[in-house]
Amino acid sequence: MGRRTLGRRTRWAAAFTAAGLLAAVAPAAGAHAATAAQRIDLRVLVVDDGGPATAAIMNEMDISGTPYTVVKLSDGNRPTINAAFLSGTVNGQAEGRFQAVVLPNNDPFAAGSAEMAALTGYEQAFGVRQVDAYTYAQPAVGLNYAADPGYIGSLDGVTGTVTAAGLAGAFRYLKGSLPFEDNDPGVVESYGYLATPLATQAAGATFTPLATAPIPGSSSPGVLAGEYDHGGVSELVLTFAYNQYQQQYRLLARGIVDWMTQGVHLGYDRNYYEQHIDDVFLPDDRWSSTAKCTPGDAASACNGTPAESTIRMTAADVAYAQQWEQAHNFTFDFLFNGGGSDEQVAGTGSDPLLTALTSAKTSFRWVNHTYDHPFLGCVQNTATVPWSCTANADGSTAWVSESTIQTSITQNQQWAAKHGFSTDRTELVTGEHSGLATLPQQPVDNPNLAPALSAAGVRWTGSDHSREADQRAVGSALTVPRYPMNVYYNAGHTNDEVDEYNWLYTSTAQGGSGLCTANPATTTCLPAPLDESSGYSGYIAPLEARIDLGHIIDNSPLPTYAHQSNLAEDRILYPVLDQIFGSYAELFAADAPIVNLRESAIGTELQQRTAWQTAVKAGTAAGYRVGSTVTITSPSGVAAQVTAPTGTVQQQLLGTSAFGSAYAGELSGWVSPGLLQSGVTLKLNAAGTPAAPAAAAGTASTPSSSPSSTPSSTPSAGSSTPPPTGSTTPVVPNGVKSLVPLTVAGVSKLIGALL
Repeated sequence: MGRRTLGRRTRWAAAFTAAGLLAAVAPAAGAHAATAAQRIDLRVLVVDDGGPATAAIMNEMDISGTPYTVVKLSDGNRPTINAAFLSGTVNGQAEGRFQAVVLPNNDPFAAGSAEMAALTGYEQAFGVRQVDAYTYAQPAVGLNYAADPGYIGSLDGVTGTVTAAGLAGAFRYLKGSLPFEDNDPGVVESYGYLATPLATQAAGATFTPLATAPIPGSSSPGVLAGEYDHGGVSELVLTFAYNQYQQQYRLLARGIVDWMTQGVHLGYDRNYYEQHIDDVFLPDDRWSSTAKCTPGDAASACNGTPAESTIRMTAADVAYAQQWEQAHNFTFDFLFNGGGSDEQVAGTGSDPLLTALTSAKTSFRWVNHTYDHPFLGCVQNTATVPWSCTANADGSTAWVSESTIQTSITQNQQWAAKHGFSTDRTELVTGEHSGLATLPQQPVDNPNLAPALSAAGVRWTGSDHSREADQRAVGSALTVPRYPMNVYYNAGHTNDEVDEYNWLYTSTAQGGSGLCTANPATTTCLPAPLDESSGYSGYIAPLEARIDLGHIIDNSPLPTYAHQSNLAEDRILYPVLDQIFGSYAELFAADAPIVNLRESAIGTELQQRTAWQTAVKAGTAAGYRVGSTVTITSPSGVAAQVTAPTGTVQQQLLGTSAFGSAYAGELSGWVSPGLLQSGVTLKLNAAGTPAAPAAAAGTASTPSSSPSSTPSSTPSAGSSTPPPTGSTTPVVPNGVKSLVPLTVAGVSKLIGALL
């Protein structure tokens, strides 16, 4: 029974009474004076320069379901940002059309721009916050130039710190450490301007550091992120370059959105991890270090060669899995094949693994993996390498029948019921995700799969994320994409894993298969084979852990899968899991735990996200806030994704009900209208209601002028001359513009440090 699974994002400024602002921007016709009852739409304005920083913030809003409008600076037909664009009236009530503004830097327009003046006036009038996605340290943002003390340059490998103010505010979900990647020591992957706040700010202005990093040669920390409050405007100033993939940004991403929306926004972000363990009860065939293939696996290059030996969990492995779960407050999903146990009983008269797992059955979640792991796509012709689809006499593809597929599913359900294992009959993962399209041999689904799933009551079926990343329908069922791991199904010992890894990831000149050189665009080739005694702990495990941690902090609920063989013998999966969970515990606060969902819940989450994001993009889902009342509308049957402060409740026709669940110091979740209601109404408590702008009390606000300053002395070693006044183009190295993969040297830096 060998298995092969190698496969591997109001009012309008008090009528602008200041003479200077009147000259720059004319208020929109019909604009109203701001009051405490002004309406703020739950949508973000992004002024995009095409750089990686604004792209990263848009990516966070995409994956969390937060609506935004993009104005591309490079678009000659873009709208002009003025009073009419930013605000208006709804039923006589002043409306601010954006709850936050994201700019590529603190002032991306030409000097004296009417558009920048319009944004400033809008932010003052409506109490809207601004994010400067990436700007250099300068007096215009409340900072000294990065000189004496200061630093300008690469931040690769630096460990920053979230300050007490950051941890008390939007970044409360972190513990304080902010490590920067250094994936390739030969490439500059990050760049920043480390400087200190101005000792004397403009009248009424303050600067609060939220994240800092050490300034080389100085005892003073330099600002990476900080809040600059001045003249009725609040800016989140970010002085380092980043892209959407980098760990340092991903750690701050949800906090950036929370800061700019003041904790009230559509969409939410959580950290998920689910570990699927495939082939439970089955023996997995072992990799052969001499033949460089897997004997016993009919789909491998060893086709026809009997298995040399197999790998199967023992009672001791079950006990260890239980202990690990308890220590980490986590639950494995065991994807089981009951036929493996029946085969063991038939061959030896008993099955100690079944006995152990029966006693421990409530410790794990159980998911149907079919009775005996058959291939459920086309009828495989394993006489060819690689295998091919068998053709019928008329040349058509020969498919595994609907009855065979249904039987493989229901027989396993019946086996589970017989032995007292609790399962959800709507959940399934077929062996090798078979039945679904498998390129290149089988470019379409087995047409018998969808009706068989329906007949068996399956609503969720696993798919391979490396083959298809998005959820899709298979008849009445929906897929749940799963992340594969480079921890192989045919390896129980670390030396087996390293040998196979070397075979796949080294050139023929290095003794490998050459697959990495044959397909360099998608495969990383090792410069030399890994040492069998240290290659797993020194390279494979930390690399895999870093990849999986990236999935966790990317708001992805998708499960990751390995195999029962990896919990047996050397138990090679645990070093990866230990590094994932150890690093997570060092980075995140206790109120932001890993969310651990079963397959059906993941499928539902994906389905709801798709419906919500489709409605947001179509403009049929939206929300707004008036004081402490948030109103949300969406198409019938489409739940809304919302984040709000602790203490928020949902207003029902009669009384209120709880909203969301606690996560990362706030509430978030899916919400639908109550009985006889057409929309959702949330009520914020006083502490969670964003403060009305000062102008709302009847005081006209004027745009603040940027403070001016010069460095106290010449730049220090390692710094450069401050940028000229008016420059708004900080350095963005090529290593930030694109994803830099981890190299062997980069992986070596992960050992003994945070991943």
